[in-house]
Amino acid sequence: MVRSLYSGKRSGIKKGESMNMQVQRANESAPAHTGAAVSGKPRATIYRMVMEQHICPYGLKALHLLRSRGYDVEDVWLTTREETDAFKAKHGVATTPQTFIEGERIGGLDDLRRHLGLKVRDPKALTYKPVIALFSITALMALAASQAVSGTPFTIRAAEWFIGFSMALLAFLKLRDIESFSSMFLNYDLLAKRWVPYATIYPFAEGLAGILMISGALNWISIPVALFIGIIGAVSVFKAVYIDKRELKCACVGGDSNVPLGFISLTENLMMIAMALWMLVAPAAMTMGHS
Repeated sequence: MVRSLYSGKRSGIKKGESMNMQVQRANESAPAHTGAAVSGKPRATIYRMVMEQHICPYGLKALHLLRSRGYDVEDVWLTTREETDAFKAKHGVATTPQTFIEGERIGGLDDLRRHLGLKVRDPKALTYKPVIALFSITALMALAASQAVSGTPFTIRAAEWFIGFSMALLAFLKLRDIESFSSMFLNYDLLAKRWVPYATIYPFAEGLAGILMISGALNWISIPVALFIGIIGAVSVFKAVYIDKRELKCACVGGDSNVPLGFISLTENLMMIAMALWMLVAPAAMTMGHS
């Protein structure tokens, strides 16, 4: 039996039952489902919180996972804090949702994923995914802007916009939690170690330079700012990673990430330097080309 979240009914609750009777019946029903369902599908029961002010997201994920794997799911709602606490006490568990398959308790969402042979995310694992995702999005944004303005995605301006968009979005991610960013930044930036306020100034400077580069305005501000923070950043990362051999997390996408400090982290600073140098030589190159 599948008890739909959107049926408008409180699953498993019968009219006239006391709260204790409801909880007792819900708790005792968990191990009782053995054997295959009438449909021939493997049977599972999931107990999850569905309250007026809170619907457990992990319960929704577990429910979807079971259904996508072909299980006949009995979806039992824990609609009050009392029901939830009684269920936890009955089964000796600390959290919900809890999944039972063929009468055997599997556990929460991570336990269910392991049971089904799926990968479980390690929140402490180092990853470059945030940086790769950001650069992918800004590259597509630059190509789209070039298509809109020039009628073709592949232009020099698209490359310039890619760097400008990347700088602006990286600055935004740092500014979401500037205290966390500055604390992580102080671990490796050479100037910030000598003058602590620089750790707070950095994302504002990066954002300003990126926005000015996108607009092509006030080059006399954007070029020196990008060169200054880019060179210091590149030297700092190179020293920390390749000379001191330190294993650190990078603050490039904010202070709450698990991005390792390394070559890809160095890319942020190298892009700023390259863009600033290009903006210095591009006008002269274009003038020579037209002479």
